[in-house]
Amino acid sequence: MKFLKWLLIIIAVLAVVLVVVGFLLPQTRHVERSITVNATKDTVFNQVNNLQNFNNWSPWAEIDPNASYTYTGPSTGVGATMAWDSQMQEVGSGTYKIIESNYPNLVKFEMKFGQEQMPAESSFILDEISYEETRVTWTFDVDFGNDLMGRYVGYFLMDGAVGPQYEKGLQNLKQIVEG
Repeated sequence: MKFLKWLLIIIAVLAVVLVVVGFLLPQTRHVERSITVNATKDTVFNQVNNLQNFNNWSPWAEIDPNASYTYTGPSTGVGATMAWDSQMQEVGSGTYKIIESNYPNLVKFEMKFGQEQMPAESSFILDEISYEETRVTWTFDVDFGNDLMGRYVGYFLMDGAVGPQYEKGLQNLKQIVEG
């Protein structure tokens, strides 16, 4: 009986520690990757400001070429929306909507994933290095709020999961805009 009592105490203490540590972890997570492309800001902006171009360079389109996509709203700029649905867990389902389009410097998206529809934001920030050379930075920002599991995932896994996909997508984008 003593063993069971101590076991329960240890489990309770571990649970409290996990909760306390979870609330001490950052509530938000930021991931970004950059690449320099030999193309004008205008060329890059026109590529990323049109969601119907997204699958030309998206790393997730390569993972599941059978995913279904639906486009609504305008074809470019604020309000353009892409919804996707895939049977593959790595791709999943969700929406990608342009919420800010600042020619030729920035395109910002609201993303919602799966059934929870927890929003995140993604941006393409374009910086002119020279007329024919542009620095493209792709960012991902999420606020986990009081979701303790999300905070743990964000802190320990987010950069390793999103970062390599963004690097691959940027390489694909580079090939597209450089022709």
